Amino acid sequence: MQKDMGVWHLNQGPREARTVGTGRVNSCTSLPPSRLGSPTCLDSGRACHGAPYSPLHPPGCQRSAPSPPNPRGRRGERERGGGSERPGIIKAAGTAQPARPRRPDPLRSPPHHVTPPTTQLRRSPLAMALFGALFLALLAGAQAELPGCKIRITSKALELVKQEGLRFLEQELETITIPDLRGKEGYFYYNISEVKVTELQLTSSELHFQPEQELMLQISNASLGLRFRRQLLYWFFYDGGYINASAEGVSIRTALQLSRDPTGRIKVSNVSCQALVSRMHAAFGGTFKKVYEFLSTFITSGMRFLLNQQICPVLYHAGMVLLNSLLDTVPVRSNVDELVGIDYSLLKDPAASASNLDMDFRGAFFPLAEGNWSLPNRAVEPQLREEERMVYVAFSEFFFDSAMESYFRAGALKLSLVGDKVPHDLDMLLRATYFGSIVLLSPAVIDSPLKLELRVLAPPRCTIKPSGTTVSVTASVTIALVPSDQPEVQLSSMIMDTRLSAKVALRGKALRVQLDLRRFRIYSNQSALESLALIPLQTPLKTMLQIGVMPMLNERMWRGVQIPLPEGINFVREVVTNHAGFLTIGADLHFAKGLREVIEKNRPVSTSDTSASSAPPPATTAA
Repeated sequence: MQKDMGVWHLNQGPREARTVGTGRVNSCTSLPPSRLGSPTCLDSGRACHGAPYSPLHPPGCQRSAPSPPNPRGRRGERERGGGSERPGIIKAAGTAQPARPRRPDPLRSPPHHVTPPTTQLRRSPLAMALFGALFLALLAGAQAELPGCKIRITSKALELVKQEGLRFLEQELETITIPDLRGKEGYFYYNISEVKVTELQLTSSELHFQPEQELMLQISNASLGLRFRRQLLYWFFYDGGYINASAEGVSIRTALQLSRDPTGRIKVSNVSCQALVSRMHAAFGGTFKKVYEFLSTFITSGMRFLLNQQICPVLYHAGMVLLNSLLDTVPVRSNVDELVGIDYSLLKDPAASASNLDMDFRGAFFPLAEGNWSLPNRAVEPQLREEERMVYVAFSEFFFDSAMESYFRAGALKLSLVGDKVPHDLDMLLRATYFGSIVLLSPAVIDSPLKLELRVLAPPRCTIKPSGTTVSVTASVTIALVPSDQPEVQLSSMIMDTRLSAKVALRGKALRVQLDLRRFRIYSNQSALESLALIPLQTPLKTMLQIGVMPMLNERMWRGVQIPLPEGINFVREVVTNHAGFLTIGADLHFAKGLREVIEKNRPVSTSDTSASSAPPPATTAA
């Protein structure tokens, strides 16, 4: 800077004057500090409060950044005449001289065609908070519903399914009907009719999972036994009879695609098929044996073509109609008893890998009086990683919590014992405990029957750990006298905390639970002194629960709830494994009924729907 008559001017050299920030630098000339305060802006007369420029300062108040220190120090400044340390005198009259434009530095200034930014983006904390809340809300809304029940069918089950399925397939292929075959070759007229399949031999077959197709069945080198009627006319000679034939080198390749229908039921949504008969042989005999052998090439070629066209429609009908009638026996939304139902809807299409087929079910109970009610699933999602058994079923804590809350909402979690229903020893103990309150009552009430009422206060909750499964219950216990034709007289009310251990088992297709009382505690919700007086009642009430209440509860729980499997298929050799937040049951499968028996029982009655759905698309049949 240079000093002129007490007025300080800016030296606008490229290395001696700089500004901080991106504000207006020409509207304010910074003066040296005065004795009375901060530097002053000449254009507005307002003080800058001694702070450097920032976007938060008013646009009319700017100060220049200090010049960089000179290597020669204060002595060099005094040699140039600018080293005086005395504060300058502000000129009272006249206008401030505007600062000269700063010469551009080619090493620091951007090119002319690039426009430097004039504003700085400032992020408000409130805006960021709102953006984060909106993002979390969208993320929570997009999250898919978690399953309460999962089922995995492994490749070990396919061998059993293949054996039962091939028996069913043989019976279906024996129903093939081939249209009559008529033709003419020179003076020979022939007619082949009444073609029937007499036997089927499946030499080599394979059933496996395939991604995007779910189930793939391959049959190779099979053979079919046929019997048909022949009719031959040559000039005036006629011959007729029955001939046995065989189709050899039969190859069938069919894929079943499984999906979820709008109601949440698993369905066969598509059947693709390719069938090929490599060769066919017919054993002709009779008077015109030589003639038939001459014509056998034309006859067997025509029959082979017709047979190729009839195999895939039979398989398509078996998959789209008959197998779907079997899958209709899988429960989706059904009643457990007169109070509660269960929802086994599929949440998404089944997912197939090379070794297993996984299905995610909702697995939620609901009270029948509130059919649209559902408990939010906040439990841990069950995981299935094992593949040693034929089938695995996993249940999360949500599965059991929804059952207990449904019964709670239905009003089933309460018990009232009156008169003779109360054990005699407990009756005497309760009357002795509350003798002081009873003697103060009227004589007509003293000998009234005793009432013991247990009512669950909140839905019980299930906790699954590797060490075991427990159920926590909080209930109220009310003791009262019930005189005839008079209101009941309450003697006491207490809170009961219990912890039950649960043992889960799978029998057939029924999931059963057996409960056992592990921890019991009663206390008063009125005062701590009354809680001390209830200590003698701990053991009698616990005994009453073990002898009177738990058997009734286990009898109802032992009925079980059905697992979503088709009719005629049961679990055997079950093994239950507890994990953190869920449990898994590994088992093998057993066909209690044959597929033919179950399908015939549930075969669709409407023939119009069957014929419509049994017609395969043209692309599914390959000759």
